[in-house]
Amino acid sequence: MYRKHKITPLVVIVGETASGKSALALDIAERYNGEIICADSRTVYKGMDIGTAKSSKAEQERIPHHLIDIINPNEPFNVASFQTQAKKVIEEISQRGKLPIMVGGTGLYVDSILFDYGFTQEPKEYDEVNPRHLRPGQVAKKSALPRPNTLILGLSVPKEILEERITKRVEAMIESGLEQEVRALADKYGWQAEAMTGVGYREWQEYFAGNQTLEQTKELIIIHTRQYAKRQRSWFKRNGYIHWSETASEALAFAENWPIEKRKKGKNKTGSIVP
Repeated sequence: MYRKHKITPLVVIVGETASGKSALALDIAERYNGEIICADSRTVYKGMDIGTAKSSKAEQERIPHHLIDIINPNEPFNVASFQTQAKKVIEEISQRGKLPIMVGGTGLYVDSILFDYGFTQEPKEYDEVNPRHLRPGQVAKKSALPRPNTLILGLSVPKEILEERITKRVEAMIESGLEQEVRALADKYGWQAEAMTGVGYREWQEYFAGNQTLEQTKELIIIHTRQYAKRQRSWFKRNGYIHWSETASEALAFAENWPIEKRKKGKNKTGSIVP
């Protein structure tokens, strides 16, 4: 369990889709010489860029990103795979004298790190509805308390603002070529690939079959994205250790006064926070 070992600092940023998590992570990474770990069950896939709102190439060049573009859309990936790789990356970032910052909206992935999930075995079978998740019996144990030395920030945007952001984001995705991205992926991997079941992708199947209009497809993506955001909100609200803010500036202000920083000696020559 976590408390048997010295734990390196970690910042975790959670919240609904379109809440501004990624921008906040970039800001904190630039301020504290950090690197970003993506806790997202969709951005792990190569070629799924527009529909997942993946960080741009320019943003990835500014700040190193990890666990992004690591597998093909027809390859299996789940929480156990994520946890194994994330723990390794967290330590590697820390050993370089930088601050690991984990950001994402896939609650199960985030909690596997925060509460140190233990698994009975590396799973061979996948849930028929949600293959990236383990079956309940495969979770052997989890910590009752969150990972020590960890700042958990949450962005909770008012519902009306979030819904407006989601609508504008979907419209921007379509203008940026989402239709072409989905068509290319469907032609290459087929609609049965697990990655194609995600919001922003599955809605296009009926459109390509000629059974719905582009406007109907857009509206379905907006509706399903809002529903997904609601599920994310419900998941994270169960975690009483998250410090919630409505704006990135509020979250940054809290991060600057993170109690653990009062016990640190300051910054090293590269500007990173060190114990």
